[in-house]
Amino acid sequence: MAIALTQSAAERVKTFLAARGHGVGLRLGVRKTGCSGFAYVVNYADDAQPGDVVFEDQGVKVFVDRGSLELIDGTTVDFVRQGLNEAFRFQNPNVRGECGCGESFSV
Repeated sequence: MAIALTQSAAERVKTFLAARGHGVGLRLGVRKTGCSGFAYVVNYADDAQPGDVVFEDQGVKVFVDRGSLELIDGTTVDFVRQGLNEAFRFQNPNVRGECGCGESFSV
C-alpha cells in the first residue's frame, strides 16, 4: 500500500504548510458524491487521527483514513498549474470511470 507525491505536489504542500505556520502534512480521503460515485477530499493535516495510515514521500507526510485507502491505494498525487487555475491531480490505478467534469470517479 502506498500513496506517492510528485515533486510539484510535495513542494506545494511544504510551501503551504510553511506559509500557514502549522500542520504536519497532507490529508487525503474520498467521499461519496458526484455523478460517478466518489470524489477526492484534500486537506492539510494538523495531527494524526485514529485509524489513519501514514505515508511519507519526498519529505511530506500523507495521512489517509483506512476506509479511503482501499479506493486510492497506489495513487500518485500531482500539483498542476494551468493558466490561473491550480489544483492537485490524481493518477489513481483503481479508477474504472470518471465523470465528464473530472470531479468524481468510480472504482
